[in-house]
Amino acid sequence: MKASIYDVAERAGVSVVTVSRVINKATTVRASSKEKVMKAIKELNYQPNSAAQSLARGKSNVIGLLIPNLTDPFIMEVVDSVDRALETKGYFLALSVIGGNDNDSDVRSNFLFQQERVDGVLILTPIFEENYVTSLKDKNIPFVIMDNQIFPYTVSSIVVDNIKGGYDVTRHLLELGHTKIGCIGGPYHLLSAEHRVTGFKNAMQEVGLEPFVIKRGDFDVETGYDIVAQWIQDKALPTAIICGDDHIAFGAMDALREHAIRVPEDISIIGYDDHPFASKLHPHLSTVKQPAVEVGIKGVEALFDQMRGKKVNNIVIKLEPEIIPRSTTSMPPELGIFEED
Repeated sequence: MKASIYDVAERAGVSVVTVSRVINKATTVRASSKEKVMKAIKELNYQPNSAAQSLARGKSNVIGLLIPNLTDPFIMEVVDSVDRALETKGYFLALSVIGGNDNDSDVRSNFLFQQERVDGVLILTPIFEENYVTSLKDKNIPFVIMDNQIFPYTVSSIVVDNIKGGYDVTRHLLELGHTKIGCIGGPYHLLSAEHRVTGFKNAMQEVGLEPFVIKRGDFDVETGYDIVAQWIQDKALPTAIICGDDHIAFGAMDALREHAIRVPEDISIIGYDDHPFASKLHPHLSTVKQPAVEVGIKGVEALFDQMRGKKVNNIVIKLEPEIIPRSTTSMPPELGIFEED
């Protein structure tokens, strides 16, 4: 039968409180009592209960992480990075998926947002961030928002420079010789989507060009397909299309394929996020890789700074994305697909 803390106390001839203090390395225990307790622990092969140790220390060794879904590759890469970073610190990850139409979201977040359950919280979701922030502040729980979608940044945040990402993909196409560049951006309510379009506009303005066309939709395949199919019907295709994410790019390429329009010979396509399929489907998709691993690591570091009591006045860490040219971008054709000799 497994030994209990009471067995240790009886064997050592001390109180249970004294055993608990020894286990939790209190400095108020006399050396003679500590020696007796340690001897009893060894003789009985007693294994202290980790939950009881955490409670005695006033911490849980658990960090909460809120995410909107379990399907987005960027999100899952951040989750994996956070989990690995916490493991090196001896902490565990408590994951909570908060969906937009989830009636249980508030219940689950309230359960997680208890000081005795988690030592800190990381947030990686644009959904109801302000509600979460208010709740965490009220409960005095350290927290950091990763990929913050609320601007100006009024809380500690890890963000990606999406303006630079949108600018860099546009410069890539401009340097290939494209001047008729269209853009299919993501939803207006997402700051990341807005910033990518802003970067596109900035790069075009810098060389004295106007965007050929800008359309907005959701980050999904249907958006890319529907918008490009309409452009084909209207005979109004640019020579290159910047897509707000890779799902949009996949949809755009599907519409082009159905009409025998070649990528990149007739039109160039570039996405954003470096979806796992981007380097698997043919032609391989040019795209932008977000620093997901670094987002997770920096998020954990910033959170632990707070937990250690370090004075951080809403620190904002901005990370840079990386453009990855592949097979879907090349020099523009001499004539546009619908231009005549």
